[in-house]
Amino acid sequence: MTNSIILLALAVLPVFVLGIYVYRKDKFEKEPISMLFKAFFFGCLSVLPAIFIESWLSSVYSLFGGKFLPGAVEGLYTGFVVAGFTEELCKLLLLSIAVWKSRYFDEYFDGIVYATFVSLGFAGLENIMYVFGQDTFGASLATGSVRAILSVPAHFLFGVVMGYYFALAKFQPEKRTDNIAKALIYPMLLHGTFDSLLMVPEAMGVDGTIVAVVFFVVFLYFDVKLWKIGMRRLRSLQEMDGSNAGYSRGNQYSNPDDDGSSSNSNTMQDPFTGFNWNP
Repeated sequence: MTNSIILLALAVLPVFVLGIYVYRKDKFEKEPISMLFKAFFFGCLSVLPAIFIESWLSSVYSLFGGKFLPGAVEGLYTGFVVAGFTEELCKLLLLSIAVWKSRYFDEYFDGIVYATFVSLGFAGLENIMYVFGQDTFGASLATGSVRAILSVPAHFLFGVVMGYYFALAKFQPEKRTDNIAKALIYPMLLHGTFDSLLMVPEAMGVDGTIVAVVFFVVFLYFDVKLWKIGMRRLRSLQEMDGSNAGYSRGNQYSNPDDDGSSSNSNTMQDPFTGFNWNP
């Protein structure tokens, strides 16, 4: 019983901490707790279709000769298609169902709040499944510790990026299709890169070799950059809401530059335009 409580705490604590973090970053109008629970619950629900789709995509790969392809191909396919595409698609769909028409979704930063709570719901349930799915208590502790440091924060950051473009889609209807596509594609690419850097060496059977070490070093570098990408998105929407704070509710989401008001012109730009690996 004690071991189960320890493992459950290990699985949910990083989710709880990151949820509080993004909630406190919502400076202008806090979202109702009921809506946050709804987003979190829908994130948990998104795990169910993801499991079935991932299982089907894995079987399709094997059916069409996946066993005869190089291990690196399997790692990339699993990282980008099975995990990245499927999980981010399911999260985006459930996010849309949960909050798109909500009257509480009335600020740019709300997109990040709701998307991260959906992502944390997904990550929380997935984390519990991984932690309690190990054969021994020691293995569960190791799995939970690694996922607390890497996997749960990664899902949080994918949610930040998704929420950024989800908010732009909501409040910039003239670019809605483009931003909805970005709300899926960019988190999928980040998710796929994150997973593939870990999965490719394993699929190639080179664990413990210099090749695996190189992949892990690149993974750590990417993880640092992922945090910087997420924090830039988060600050950007905070600035956009701050610029709009003096506007009436009726025209709150018009472009401040249209009437000559001062604002940061970079705020409205796609942060991935001209993207490079520099901080």
